[in-house]
Amino acid sequence: MSKGFFSGLLATLVGLWSFTAISETDGVFDEYRELMGDDNPAIFVIYDGEEIWFTPAGPKSVSLAQCDLGLGPGVVEGAYAQLPRYFSDAQRVQDIEARLEYCMTHLQGRSPDKVRANAYSQRGELGTELEALVAWIADQSSGLTIAPAQAHAKERSAYTLGESLFYYRAGPHDFSCATCHEQTGRRIRLQALPNLTTHQGAAAAYSTWPAYRVSQGIVRTMGWRMRDCMRQQRMPELIMGSEASVALQTYLSVNGAGGSMAAPGLKR
Repeated sequence: MSKGFFSGLLATLVGLWSFTAISETDGVFDEYRELMGDDNPAIFVIYDGEEIWFTPAGPKSVSLAQCDLGLGPGVVEGAYAQLPRYFSDAQRVQDIEARLEYCMTHLQGRSPDKVRANAYSQRGELGTELEALVAWIADQSSGLTIAPAQAHAKERSAYTLGESLFYYRAGPHDFSCATCHEQTGRRIRLQALPNLTTHQGAAAAYSTWPAYRVSQGIVRTMGWRMRDCMRQQRMPELIMGSEASVALQTYLSVNGAGGSMAAPGLKR
């Protein structure tokens, strides 16, 4: 057999080992978080988000202070912990990003296409308005219980769709979300992979997004994380606030219901 064959086989075995093995290095980033303590750089983004919320903007030159996040116009405290949820004015289940888009377009008169186009910052850029807003709104639920609504039929349908999407295999590698997140005690290289089908795994993951990504120097939202997971699976790009994105987040939030919000978190 050729030398190239054995080299390829060795690379494959190393890759499999890094996916399945557990080592003492799994806690390295946990130690880093402890060293950081309360010094999460997301705090500066939180301040920006609060300012953006109360600053008039858009063609109508009004603020988002009357935006209803589910607990009444202008009520922010505790709202994030109860999302995604059904909104009668939009007649659909929305996550925080879809809801902010709705308020930006209906209250401030902004273009939906422009809101979506500027939702997420690129590497090396400053954070966007949406990222800052989500960080601030999530911080207003810190320490509160994850309690997404499931009373409405469309909320329950969103969970069912999210579960189906979680296990749906597609793309050039025939991957699904479950490929990496259905088993306990797995990792890829130094990255631990939470089991999102369990309450413990889902609560730990969902409660810490949005999060400051140290490797990128920016706050990232759960919607962005869902989109990046799709990118890693070589799947079509997930649209911000889309039915698929909201459904996946509904699946995670319901699985993690009862856990305590700790966002913005700190990620590698």
